[in-house]
Amino acid sequence: MHRTSRGQTNWMLGNAYGKSGKMREAREVLNFLLEKRKNNYLWPTIIAVVYSGMGDKDHAFEWLETAYKEHEYWLPKLGVDPMFDPLRSDPRFAELVKRMNFTR
Repeated sequence: MHRTSRGQTNWMLGNAYGKSGKMREAREVLNFLLEKRKNNYLWPTIIAVVYSGMGDKDHAFEWLETAYKEHEYWLPKLGVDPMFDPLRSDPRFAELVKRMNFTR
């Protein structure tokens, strides 16, 4: 498992694994993050980004909803961060941005 010097799994690597079809590796990163979130706060958007890379939009949006409910710090970047590009064409994306009172 690829980890940073702090022992944290690189969620961006999980996204890249998913996009490149390395689902086993992406799932390992995801499982690590989900397990870690049980005892530590992790931004829900980073989990959404891994799911998005894996092509699992339903779970990605579930985690974005969690981020919305938790008023997550990173969520305002939803409208501009390219990590969320794979989700933009989904009507749920526009609905979430609208609820946040962001303009696109």
